[in-house]
Amino acid sequence: MLRRTRLRQHYGMADAPKPRVPVKAGYFTIPDDPATPPRLLATRCETCGEHYFPRRKVCARPECLSTKTADVEIGPRGTLYSYTFVHFPLFGSMRVEHIGYGVGQVDLAEGPRVQLPLAGKQEEYRVGMAVEAELEALREDAGREVVIVRFRPVEATR
Repeated sequence: MLRRTRLRQHYGMADAPKPRVPVKAGYFTIPDDPATPPRLLATRCETCGEHYFPRRKVCARPECLSTKTADVEIGPRGTLYSYTFVHFPLFGSMRVEHIGYGVGQVDLAEGPRVQLPLAGKQEEYRVGMAVEAELEALREDAGREVVIVRFRPVEATR
């Protein structure tokens, strides 16, 4: 296997991308095109129009409490409401670049405020800036990349 990899690198042949799977199913999409940002899997109340992430069966507005809900995709862009950086390894990661990571609260256009990891360095962030979701490989498992969704400043997106 190592010899085949070296030969492929020598002749400029790229390995086929590994299949990507979510760290936990039911929270975000994994687009076929790696350049397409993921979307969050949410719920919209069909009675009052409120959106929720993660998904739920009953509207949480006390004046509504409807069970008429629909699964929808939301995002991928939002506005950074608040953030902090943690100087400890990201739970479940085997990658050295996950030692020290950001966590942000992001307001999505559809209404929910979500809390998810941030990509990049602390100095790249400021409250009120536009951010966009992306997928990041957390680890490999059985030849597949186990991915999480995180946000990155829009100016820094690929």
